[in-house]
Amino acid sequence: MKKMVEKKKRKRKTGLNSKAKKKEAVARAVIRKGSGKIKINKRDISLFEPKQIRAFVEEPLKILPDVAKEVDIDINVKGGGVMGQASSIRSAIAKSLVLISKDAKAKQALVAYDRLLLVDDVRRVESKKPLGTKARKKKQMSKR
Repeated sequence: MKKMVEKKKRKRKTGLNSKAKKKEAVARAVIRKGSGKIKINKRDISLFEPKQIRAFVEEPLKILPDVAKEVDIDINVKGGGVMGQASSIRSAIAKSLVLISKDAKAKQALVAYDRLLLVDDVRRVESKKPLGTKARKKKQMSKR
């Protein structure tokens, strides 16, 4: 007889949760009181490369610096490409900051800067159709 192997239950991180999507990328953020540490896939945000994308991801932190200094954010991101993941991380950070601040002015400041910080982008890649190489492209018709 085989011995029953007990599965270890993973401890869920406590705090407020937020989720953001962009194309195929999904970012899940857990926010809790802390000292301003931000981790993306268990790595510090300062290790996030390239620098231009890191600056893009840090935009919500620069809009609400007083809230960002008081909390720790752990983000787990999967799927999609580099920019899709960066956009979903940025949105997850903004949503979590609004969640914890509970301030209408914070929400208005983020929406005034960029609406996509708080609203997920619903656009997806269109599926490929028959007789074509891509979604809309077709073979060229021959007259003769």
